Amino acid sequence: MLTLLTYPSAFGLFSASPFCVKTAYMLQLAGLHWRRSDMVDPRQMPHSKLPVLRTPERLVPDSDQIRDWLDAQGAEFDGGLSDVQKGQSRALIRMAEEHLYFQIVMDRWANDEVWPVLRDTFFYEIPRIVRRPISNSVRKSVLKGLRSQGIGRFSEAERMARVERDLEAISAYLWQAPYLLGDHPTSADLSVGPMLAAMRATPADTRLTRRIKQDTLLNSYVDRMEQAIPLP
Repeated sequence: MLTLLTYPSAFGLFSASPFCVKTAYMLQLAGLHWRRSDMVDPRQMPHSKLPVLRTPERLVPDSDQIRDWLDAQGAEFDGGLSDVQKGQSRALIRMAEEHLYFQIVMDRWANDEVWPVLRDTFFYEIPRIVRRPISNSVRKSVLKGLRSQGIGRFSEAERMARVERDLEAISAYLWQAPYLLGDHPTSADLSVGPMLAAMRATPADTRLTRRIKQDTLLNSYVDRMEQAIPLP
């Protein structure tokens, strides 16, 4: 049986990581038998991150590489799409994973209201007596990375303006159909849906969580994705 190595459930989601949720969606749609195995420290994993799929032959890291592996087993996530639609799908995936994702990280790790909840959720295995200094060190490293990436250099207003353009683009697709590229979920939905769900689930009342919760179109889309592909 396949085993998905994933970050644990958090904030009412299958996993705190939208990439782990994406991979679980792919496994469900592929119709394969699989189970989850939670871990909080992926430093011994390839690329030192999750998700990782354990197959009978090897460990497959990274959600994109896991999709390639599933494709090779006969999975089809974009059946019926034209070449142009497949190109649009790839662009939507990259927008979600290389821009919206970092907005989520910023909203969680840089927000002093969110941080105590995040700390006790992500670092619960560390003894309480040393949890604060260790988690603060990790937080400092994450924020430094966000500044290097670029998102950390913007004010909240500037970041929200950038998010708004992405959400408008996503909404333009959803006005046309229940899912981004038609009447059923395709690979674009498997990336975009978990990102919006993660935005909504951040455990504090932030501008980003409110933006999703107060948008009927996006909010209902997240619910529809969760209903269309139930996760164990």
